[in-house]
Amino acid sequence: MIIVPVKEGENIDRALKKYKRKFEKTGVVRELRERQKFTKPSVKNREERLRAIYIQQLRNQEES
Repeated sequence: MIIVPVKEGENIDRALKKYKRKFEKTGVVRELRERQKFTKPSVKNREERLRAIYIQQLRNQEES
């Protein structure tokens, strides 16, 4: 359960923004979308590998 403490006199829009941010961090919507279709483990592994290569390239560029 997500709890967002609202301070006295705090704007409701600000509290709603905090709630949305916390909800996004839980990853519920992302997991729901992933479960709508089946992806083969080999495809998942390939995507993870490509993502890792991409991140490594970014880090190498940053060091240079």
